[in-house]
Amino acid sequence: MPTCTPYAAADTPSDQVHASQLDVAAELLTLLRDATTEPRPDIQLEALTLAVAADLPVLLWGEPGIGKTAALTQLAAALDLPLTTVIASVHEPSDFSGLPIVGDDPAEQGVPMAPPDWAVRLVRAGRGLLFLDELSTAPPAVQAALLRLVLERRIGALRLPPDVRIVAAANPRSSAADGWELSPPLANRFVHLQWTHDHDVVVRGLGGTWPRATLPRLDPARLPEAVDFARRAVCGLLTGRPKLVHQLPSSETRRGGPWPSPRSWEMTLSLIAFATAAGSSREVLSLLVRGTVGDGPGLELLASLDRMDLPDPETLLADPAGAALPERGDLRQAVLDGVVAAVRGRPEKSRWDAAWALLVRAVETGAPDLVVVPATTLASLRQEDWDVPASIERLAGAVSVSRRADQAADRVAARAAAVAAKAGR
Repeated sequence: MPTCTPYAAADTPSDQVHASQLDVAAELLTLLRDATTEPRPDIQLEALTLAVAADLPVLLWGEPGIGKTAALTQLAAALDLPLTTVIASVHEPSDFSGLPIVGDDPAEQGVPMAPPDWAVRLVRAGRGLLFLDELSTAPPAVQAALLRLVLERRIGALRLPPDVRIVAAANPRSSAADGWELSPPLANRFVHLQWTHDHDVVVRGLGGTWPRATLPRLDPARLPEAVDFARRAVCGLLTGRPKLVHQLPSSETRRGGPWPSPRSWEMTLSLIAFATAAGSSREVLSLLVRGTVGDGPGLELLASLDRMDLPDPETLLADPAGAALPERGDLRQAVLDGVVAAVRGRPEKSRWDAAWALLVRAVETGAPDLVVVPATTLASLRQEDWDVPASIERLAGAVSVSRRADQAADRVAARAAAVAAKAGR
């Protein structure tokens, strides 16, 4: 009995059937790729866009498949910048330093270095986002050739336009294919951002809605103030900590990340100014600062930034009754210590009395244990002809309770140490 063949299959050439199925597949792929964006807080994305706005090269570190390339693609689309992707590991050093070509008269004109086609396209466009992918798989010779591109924006005799931004991505050496550590000179030219996935962002993105990347809104009225604040912050820290000006790490791995140098401090200054003008959060600023000079110096700088906004001790001594003290315990402690130091620097009876009044106010509005050390130091500054102010009586109870609590804690710790020593015998 003959087998029945469907009408379409019998009368339609096989290549047309296959073509129609590919069209349907293409339509399905289009639907799968269709996604929208929404304004959503994302400190990683905000830090990235802030560094891009500051025209600083950024290096995204993250495990494979974490979404680094997707983030850069979305960033370029959101900022309306043509994206040019260059896989660093598959290029030769001459691809970044320029290819030598012989002209009509080499003895007279020399041998010019011709740039690659992607650089020429960027110059013709006048703007764009240059994405250097797989940077940690580029061998040392290629990394050396990238130095001038990243810092000076030059490829051979060609200079990239000012509106071209550079962002790179890399996997840690442990998860990179034939990975290399970044050379210290190249690493020190980047703002390093650790790229991690956010569960909620991934789930919502797979559902068709991703966070929207937007450039920070800089307040024109705050620009001079932002520059002044950034300069005072960086210069203030480095004045007191001169060893932080240049500190090359000892280990090879840490040299391939952020570390302090005059170049990276200059980048940090720019980022603080941009973050201040944009009103960015402390979390965003922390990512940027630690990603430029490293965790240790970055945390020191963030701590000094907190103290820059502390009230002047002289202002507090002039009006202790109306003093506004910080809520955070560490900042309040720093203010009280500063007041006592000011009295030590210029010991006068009126200033000594005002400092006691300020300590009373601190006890009334915060944790009493914060006044123990300042009160003890202030008491030691008393001169023989100075009468003890009545306000000290209001502090006696708090200081006594705090001391008894400390003594009790010491006794508990001593007992625990004794028990542990006995058990170890």
